[in-house]
Amino acid sequence: MSDLPLAELDAFAAIAKLRSFRAAGKQRGVSASSLSEAMRRLEGRLGVRLLNRTTRSVTLTDAGQRLLDRLAPTLGEIEAALDGLNSVRDRPAGRLRLNVPGIVARCVLPDIACRFLKLYPEIVLEVTSNDALVDVLAQGFDAGIRYEESLQQDMIALPIGPRSQRYVGAASPGYIALHGAPQHPRELVDHPAILHRFASGRMQAWAFERGEETVSVTPVGRMIADSIDMEIAAAKAGLGMIFTFEDFLRDALASGDLVQVLPEWEESFSGPFLYYHSRKYMPAPLRAFVDFVRAEGRGAEGRGAE
Repeated sequence: MSDLPLAELDAFAAIAKLRSFRAAGKQRGVSASSLSEAMRRLEGRLGVRLLNRTTRSVTLTDAGQRLLDRLAPTLGEIEAALDGLNSVRDRPAGRLRLNVPGIVARCVLPDIACRFLKLYPEIVLEVTSNDALVDVLAQGFDAGIRYEESLQQDMIALPIGPRSQRYVGAASPGYIALHGAPQHPRELVDHPAILHRFASGRMQAWAFERGEETVSVTPVGRMIADSIDMEIAAAKAGLGMIFTFEDFLRDALASGDLVQVLPEWEESFSGPFLYYHSRKYMPAPLRAFVDFVRAEGRGAEGRGAE
């Protein structure tokens, strides 16, 4: 009996309860004739008559009554389970898992996440900070946030946060007083540097641009770290030049603990994107977050956006 179609059993239960093919068909949005055919198939598979049919009435046979008595609780549990899925689909509740780079976790996402969670108190947000590009689905995440050059072509990408960011160079006033400020990026090879190592082990060259001219420099590291806090502390202590997201250095620059160098060579780039695999069958928490981000960034164009 395990190969019996659930739809036919459910149709049988509806007909038996309403004692009418017409009424059951109206309730289910199908024709009475299609239900009659379904019952013929079911009775054929079982080898027993379940319903007595006349032009005026539908009654249960003894076998039909026994089947209905056994089916009713099971079908009720199935209906409750499906209602639960509908609730998960339609109501913004549950867990939302995001994988984001360190700059986003520190400088972009906090304000957005806090306002989002206040709006949706039944959503639990789980954020993992990781600078490497990962397969979000394979790693168990609902979505990720990355910069444009790291996005795969089959992803749907939606702008999130600032639409433009910058890398800036800086050093402490004491360092500048002792060693002088570079006048061109190529002079950085003569200065010790505070370098950042990504989780992959990669250290990024420092790239500068001014008009049509671009320069890439690989300075000598005085300190190499994977912690921006450690790197900023080293720069404040006068151990060398630092080159990183302006967002990381904003407070130190505002306080005067660091001084910007080569400001005319600042490199600007587009801000981050929320990315995910598919618009179809999105979990309710992700759908709510996508709608929230889209509403905040109205006018900003994404890739593959709905």
